[in-house]
Amino acid sequence: MARKESITIDRILSVAFEMTRELGADSITARHVAEKAGCSTQPIFRVYKNMSELQTAVYDKSVQFFRDYYAAFDRVGKVPFTNLGMAYIAFARKEKNLFRLLFVDAKPGRISMYELLNGSEGNVVAEINMAKEMGCSDPGSMFMKMWIFIHGAACMTLSGDYDLTDEETMSLLEKAYNSFLV
Repeated sequence: MARKESITIDRILSVAFEMTRELGADSITARHVAEKAGCSTQPIFRVYKNMSELQTAVYDKSVQFFRDYYAAFDRVGKVPFTNLGMAYIAFARKEKNLFRLLFVDAKPGRISMYELLNGSEGNVVAEINMAKEMGCSDPGSMFMKMWIFIHGAACMTLSGDYDLTDEETMSLLEKAYNSFLV
């Protein structure tokens, strides 16, 4: 009777994903993943051709994790782009290593930041349409201005230079939107 595999592809991916969350994408080596999974490197290379394939799987899982996070994020803002900003900044605060992987350390072949944010639900398009409905004459340009502001604030969380509360952040996002209207 053949021995049952105890280390599955799901287990390897789960371990690599959690390592990425805790330690960053650079921590993903065959030896480190095997050690955390409690196995040799053999099961890893039985299910993945190489480490690049595992890293791609971790990236894909991270994309879905962000999309789920964004979908579940409580929307309280009434001003366009504020909910997007709040979710994005909160994600950067809570998931620094995944944020780096998805939004800072761009690599060829990965989806664009816009595609990731917009998702299949049209998140960015909905915000742009909301701005247009509220009288913004150039909502595409408004998105770009707000996005530069939002991304900058989120990146500041990585170095610990962003210590505003959620209330202060919401107020700042609203003020930025209104100042960009002029």
